[in-house]
Amino acid sequence: MKDALAIHRWLLTHQVHHEIVRLPRPMTRAEELPGAIPAAPERCVAVTVFEVAPRVGREFVVAVVSTVATPPPSGAVGGLLGVRNVRPAPAHLVNAATDYAAGLVSPLLLPEDLPVLVDDRLDADTEPVHTATGDRHTALTLRALDLLALVAGKTVDLRGRGALEAVAQRH
Repeated sequence: MKDALAIHRWLLTHQVHHEIVRLPRPMTRAEELPGAIPAAPERCVAVTVFEVAPRVGREFVVAVVSTVATPPPSGAVGGLLGVRNVRPAPAHLVNAATDYAAGLVSPLLLPEDLPVLVDDRLDADTEPVHTATGDRHTALTLRALDLLALVAGKTVDLRGRGALEAVAQRH
């Protein structure tokens, strides 16, 4: 399983200024970040993994990067992808697909073959954002602009259509 140390080393090799923050109490999900550190939900980034059942073909998983304040509804993801069924992936599938602990998935170091959609409502600014590291006791803080530059995913409008092409190109 990937953790804060793996992320820290990877960011060092990319010369990205960041901070691994020790949390005052352990968390079980990235959605707990605003309560664990003094940050607004709009500045906390979470990864939601969905199990997708297309009309034709076999099931696959897709990761969606968004803020804690605007989590992606499965219906919207399904509408974007044009699929018959989308549901939150069970923990064992999240663990296997991401190599992170379920609930604590970081948007960094995700497998290349995992389709990743990034909510276009994430602000690409120089203000810091916070995200999970795969570890219950730490969080990652870095500039939003740096995070978005490093996330290997397709930016999409989760309020509209157009994500199907993004996933089809990677799947």
